[in-house]
This record gives sequence, C-alpha cells and structure tokens, in this order.
Amino acid sequence: MHAYRTHTCNDLTTAQVGQTARLSGWVHRKRDHGQLLFVDLRDHYGVTQCVLDVSDPAFKLAEAVRTESVVTVTGKVVARSAETVNSALKTGQVELRVAELVVQSHADHIPLQVNSDQDAGEEIRLKYRFLDLRRDKIHRNIVLRSAVISSIRRRMIDQGFMEFQTPILTASSPEGARDFLVPSRLHPGKFYALPQAPQQFKQLIMVAGFDRYFQIAPCFRDEDGRADRSPGEFYQLDLEMSYVTQEDVFAAIEPVLAGVFEEFANGRSVTKPPFPRITFADALLKYGSDKPDLRNPIEIADVTEVFAGSGFSIFAKAIDKGAVVRAVPVKKIADQPRSFFDKMNEWAREQGAPGMGYVILADGAGKGPIAKFIEGERLAKLKSLTGTGDGDAVFFACDKAEGAAKLAGLARTKLGHDLGLLEQSSFRFCWVVDFPMYEKDPDTDKIDFSHNPFSMPQGGLEALTSKDPLDILAFQYDIVCNGVELSSGAIRNHRPDIMIKAFEIAGYAREDVETRFAGMLNAFKYGAPPHGGSAPGIDRIVMLIAGEPNIREVILFPMNQRAEDLMMNAPSEVSERQLRELHIRVQPPKK
Repeated sequence: MHAYRTHTCNDLTTAQVGQTARLSGWVHRKRDHGQLLFVDLRDHYGVTQCVLDVSDPAFKLAEAVRTESVVTVTGKVVARSAETVNSALKTGQVELRVAELVVQSHADHIPLQVNSDQDAGEEIRLKYRFLDLRRDKIHRNIVLRSAVISSIRRRMIDQGFMEFQTPILTASSPEGARDFLVPSRLHPGKFYALPQAPQQFKQLIMVAGFDRYFQIAPCFRDEDGRADRSPGEFYQLDLEMSYVTQEDVFAAIEPVLAGVFEEFANGRSVTKPPFPRITFADALLKYGSDKPDLRNPIEIADVTEVFAGSGFSIFAKAIDKGAVVRAVPVKKIADQPRSFFDKMNEWAREQGAPGMGYVILADGAGKGPIAKFIEGERLAKLKSLTGTGDGDAVFFACDKAEGAAKLAGLARTKLGHDLGLLEQSSFRFCWVVDFPMYEKDPDTDKIDFSHNPFSMPQGGLEALTSKDPLDILAFQYDIVCNGVELSSGAIRNHRPDIMIKAFEIAGYAREDVETRFAGMLNAFKYGAPPHGGSAPGIDRIVMLIAGEPNIREVILFPMNQRAEDLMMNAPSEVSERQLRELHIRVQPPKK
C-alpha cells in the first residue's frame, strides 16, 4: 500500500465499500459525539468523512489533533446509513472507519478559519495567503484560473498560433504607466525595465517572419491597485498576427474569448461572434464610457438643442459657452417617490457636479423642478431624441462634452444597478473602435498619444501631415465585457517614416525616437509586414467568469492596495553590500 494514499479525498464511493483505503489530507472539521468522533478530511480534490470509535487505538490522537494538521488515515470504507448520507459531497454515501492514524504535520492555532467563509480581513488573508488558499471558494477560483488558461492556450494553438516567451529584462518604453526599473551591476548608472507589455518584442517577432504569435505574458506596471487591476504585475493573452486587417484580428480573438466564456459559463449566456462594434465617439455619447456595459438597457442621448436658448438659464448660458446636455432616460419609473429623484440630485453633487436635473413624463406633460422650461416643441423634441413617453423619466448632465459624458455615464451605471435593470447571468461583449490617435493634456496643452503609440493612424502619413492631430483616428480597439475592459489592441505602425512623424507630433525628436526604439525602428528598415494584435487580460477574464468583484480573489499571491506583499514582506530594504554592488545610494524622501 502507498505510504500516503490509495485514493484522494474525492474518490471513495459505494464501489469501494468493504475495501481498505488510505487517505492523506488536512483535518478540515471535527465533531465529537462522545463515543464517536467524526473527522472531515480534506485535500485538493474534496472531502471524506472519517469516523473513530472511542475504543479505537487512534481515538485519543485524533481527539487531540488540531484542525489544519496533516494526517494519514487508513481503514475500511463503509456505507453510511440512509439518514446520514451527505448529498453535497461526492463521497457523501460512504465514510472511512479509521483503524490507523499518523500525524504528518501538526498545525498551530490558525489565524483564520479555513472551513468557513467568514471574512478575516484583507491584511490577515494576504499575510497568511497559503491558509486563505485552502478555503473552498478561493481554491476553486485558482483551479478555475488554471483551467481558463489551459483552454485559452488550446484554442490559440488550434488557430495556428505559436507560443514564444519574450524577455523580462528590457528597456523602458512609453506604455502609459511607470516602469519598474532594475539597476545593472555590470553597467553602473544604467537600468533595465520590466516590460509593461511585450509590445516591441511581439512586433519584432512578426518582422522575424513568424506569422502568428501568442504567450500568457507577465506584465509589470508601477501603478496603484483597484478592484479590477492588481498593483505591480498582471498577466495577459498577448498575441500578434501578420498580414491582417482590424477585422482579421477580431475574427481570431472572438472565437477564443466566446469559447472560453461559454466553456465556463454554467448556464450564463455569452455574446455570439461577431461582437458588436461601437465607435469611441458613440461609446462616450450613448454610454458615457469607453467601457460600456451592454447589460444595461439605458442609452444616453444628446439633448443640447432642447435647452439651447431655453428659459432654463443655467443650461442655456452653459451651452452658449460650449457646454452640452446629455440625457439619461429611464423607462417606467415615473411612479418612484420624489425622494428617489432628489437623491439622484444629491448623488450628482457628491460626484462634484452642481446637481442633476430631471423631468418626469406623465399625462402628456413634464413634471419636476425644471419641467416648466421644457414644454411644447421642446418637450416633443426631448421625447423624440430620448425615445421616452408617459411613465418614463429623464435625468440631465450639463457640462463640457467630457464632463457631461462622465457624469451621464456614472448616472447610467448607478440607475442600472439601483433599479435592477442589468441583464442577469450574461456576458455581453463589444469592440470599441476608432480611438483618437492623440489627446491634449488639459494642464500643459501638450499633444500626446491617447492610446498605444505604436498604432497605425487611419489615413497613414497623409493624415499625420494634413489633419489636425486631435481629428486623427487610429486603428486601435478595445474589447469590453460587462463594462470591464479586457484588452487593448491595434493594427501597428510598421513604417519608420510614419512612426517618426507620429512621435514628432507628440513632441519626440527623431533622435529621441531612434534612440529609445532603436531595435524596432532598425528592424522596420529591413522589411516589416503589416501586422496587428491585442492582449486580453487573463486576471480580468477569470474575475468575470468567477463572478468576483475584486481581482485579488483570482490571483494566487496578490499584493495589497499599497503594492505590498505581506506574506513575503516585500518590498524590503537590502544590505549596504548589495547597494554598493549596484552603485546605488538610497536617498530617503524629505519629511
């Protein structure tokens, strides 16, 4: 017989009744019934109930052992009586009558309950993550993560993609976040950077003649954490393809994502390819966000013309100064109490807005504080633009286009959640396309890239030389699911002359571009195929499938919000000797 187990804790059924079995695992739970002691034994696979009689030699040892100790038990498999069958367990029709028990490892008093979902607090959970990971829910999440990655890898290979690994120590690149820098011992005063993404390398793979590349790539960005983003590091399905248009990239990714979500949907519906395409401009107009949640039926409308020149001077004067008015129409809520509408006004003030006007539509007229300013033709125009009628209500956001879109988008999300309007048990995908190539920094008035600097501008070199930079669109796209951005991607700029000009508009001198991107620019001089790709986030995919609101619930060993690893005590100070080897002197910030 094997030294530790003949079966896992999820194997035993009535087929093994009468046989001798050996199991190893953690003591999950104990129940002392006086003459009988029940021990639930747990391993990676499941739970088996073990039973000892007070007369059994191992009874005293089992009675004394703490939960989460590791034990090996040997005994006969016996059938449970009908009234004691546990249908929640695969092994619930049998139990192991223990004849021998060996303690492999004693457990101290544990700082969190493994056999309970009781919240132990983030600090305790992350400090003792190895214990937290034993808990059923998060253990299943990590198993799910492995299964999702395996499914993705299989689907990519089936489409003819080849998996390669790109360097971790590389050069700094303007990806939109701070780099993690690694000092070089051999080159004093110089630094490597951990890759924010394998962007340049995957493009070079295309230049090297490999047609379809992918990897489950680790990426590193020195940025703050939030619910859908882990601080420090994350993983993405990084992919690139040669001789493709934007639609070719979509056609390659859609069956992978739809297939993975369908595989693990457990009855939830998934958008069928082809996914809807929404322009960036339309996304901001209709949803107030470039990450639209299509489960929400509310669509925002531009109603600036309803208020232009109206008696509602607050809006009318703002419109004269360049503001717009966005309407958030909601069906069949006219019977909500007045307090509901007033609370929306208060909520808007909490977001930094002056408030949020509204009109309730009933009996062919409008009701509410600003209804008297929207009558006759203006009311008819409002109904036409918003698709509303009696029984509905419309909320308004007035500001410059960006501010109005933001407030209206937040209101759309809040109303959708508060009123229970979101489509349940579904994954709704869409592509957001036609992103602007450039944006203007409101503080410095400087033109900069709005998305990926290596994207091909729509119209190529001619657009860069003849159009206002803020009017240039790029072949850039995001894939969004349920309001969560899973991926950014683009058709790449594969021509040195277009790249030099694109960076010049963003304030980079030719010499600077040639220095910072020497490897890629030099490669492009020797024949680069048109190519494009994308990089859906693995962590976010698993978070959505698992139905978790926080990304830390699907990451094996996450950091806290302050980018600290409480379990391994990182970041930590290093010795003076190590600093001398790296030619570094620490200069603490001034207090």
